[in-house]
Amino acid sequence: MGSGRMRNNEQGFTYPLTLAVLILFLLLFSFRVEQLLTERKLAHETNLILQEEYYFHSSVKKVEEIMQSGSVIPDKGTFTYLKGSMGFQSDIPIGTVQKINFTLRMQTGETVVGRGFFDISSKRMIKWIEIY
Repeated sequence: MGSGRMRNNEQGFTYPLTLAVLILFLLLFSFRVEQLLTERKLAHETNLILQEEYYFHSSVKKVEEIMQSGSVIPDKGTFTYLKGSMGFQSDIPIGTVQKINFTLRMQTGETVVGRGFFDISSKRMIKWIEIY
């Protein structure tokens, strides 16, 4: 009779312990999955930002090349990239400075606007402002 009570107590103790270990495992597992998803999202956003930066840089370089070739910068135009397009619109120069507005539209739906100030005499960008 004494040993029956002992076995009963062991089963009564094993079940809650197993349940506690299982819950702990599930909590750790879900935390790890959440962490992995956060890391993936961060990696995707970082990749997107780097891509946007690259498109802006490439567009500025293309405008500088147009200036350096002696051509007049069109009033408006578009540079097409693999995952987006960059529209640009140039203002009438004030002195030796010409302002050009850039609008990047990514295929993912993001739109980023920037403004470049170009020195006509040196044919280079002298200032950049990103508009949020």
